[in-house]
Amino acid sequence: MQTVIAFIVIFGSLVFFHELGHFIFAKRAGIMVREFAIGMGPKIFGMTKGETIYTLRLLPIGGYVRMAGEDLDSVELQPGYRVALVTNEDNVVEKIVLNQNTQYQNVVFLEVERADLEKELWIEGYDEEDQLVRYNVSRNASITENGTETLIAPIDRQFNSKTVGQRAMTIFAGPLFNFILAFFIFLLIGLLQGIPTNEPVITSIIDDGPAQLAGLKAGDLVKEINGVPITKWQELSQAIQESPGKELTLGVEREGTNVMIEVTPKKVEQQGVTFGQVGVMYQSQFEKDPIKAVMYGAQRTYDGTVLIGQLLGKLITGEFSIDSLSGPVGIYKTTEKVAEDGIYNLMYWAGMLSINLGIMNLLPLPALDGGRLLFFGFEAVRGKPIDRQKEGVVHFIGIVLLMILMVVVTWNDIQTFFF
Repeated sequence: MQTVIAFIVIFGSLVFFHELGHFIFAKRAGIMVREFAIGMGPKIFGMTKGETIYTLRLLPIGGYVRMAGEDLDSVELQPGYRVALVTNEDNVVEKIVLNQNTQYQNVVFLEVERADLEKELWIEGYDEEDQLVRYNVSRNASITENGTETLIAPIDRQFNSKTVGQRAMTIFAGPLFNFILAFFIFLLIGLLQGIPTNEPVITSIIDDGPAQLAGLKAGDLVKEINGVPITKWQELSQAIQESPGKELTLGVEREGTNVMIEVTPKKVEQQGVTFGQVGVMYQSQFEKDPIKAVMYGAQRTYDGTVLIGQLLGKLITGEFSIDSLSGPVGIYKTTEKVAEDGIYNLMYWAGMLSINLGIMNLLPLPALDGGRLLFFGFEAVRGKPIDRQKEGVVHFIGIVLLMILMVVVTWNDIQTFFF
């Protein structure tokens, strides 16, 4: 149950912040957002606020922000439709009812001849006396069919009517918010757990090892090796491993006093490799500093981005196979293992997943945010958009290929973890 909750919280947070980026910048650009969805597939829960319906859907494989003017969003009235028009006191249409529902006041019945619900906002048709009449339509009018109400979207509220820059920023904001979320997760780790100092402080000594025999003690801070200053544990560890059988002179600070200690690492051989050991143990020490926590959050976000970028490069060059990828099942099983190691490791895992989601969405592939940004780039260079139908076909093919990849990756996960 703990793993299920952790997975839901992590997945929900990553998708929520990704879609929140799209949502906020769509609103800033004046684009009508019809739906803000977490998950895909059948709707589990829905709540309408303003012009947007907020939904929770069954399948944990993503989410979406559905904007006016995108594919499958057109609201059209064909000639011959018989509709009921609900007007206000100024005789302006506020509601168009396709099933001619008569429960409203100020209703006019009309057989549609022509309509413009995007630019000039009017509807024209024949009334009950068979006269051709025209009504102006409110910018906030809605179309109702069988109890389902859809707001019309004037052309200036549609996604495709905005500038290339506004559309590109709306799409780019999704991955951007994943990097921002990762930064805040790492920042929170730094504030709550503290920042690893990484100082070369000896935390424990192995009995009868070279370190104990030389006089080193737990709590000693090693400040130099053979006269060369050091500040990180990795520097001490590397010097010891590279000096099997060679005497090292350590400058140590012990309870405010500087002490010089000579120690000779013993030779250890494993799998044909010889290295030195002195028998000291290290455990990360943490300090709490808000300023350093901000730097820690930024550094961890940068390091995670570089690491995932390098792994992606190896996947492209063939150093990693498709079997190295994980889908929802693999992420769930990994979350289960990470959760056993404590809340901070789970938070770190969530931060890395957020970076991964941001990077993957920026890949210039059809149906992904990066693919859409690529088309915006072509539009900016050409000075005009690529044919919408052709672009739609490319993105549809991309969606199909992504679904196939998801099935393959999920099947690999099932074989790995359950067989």
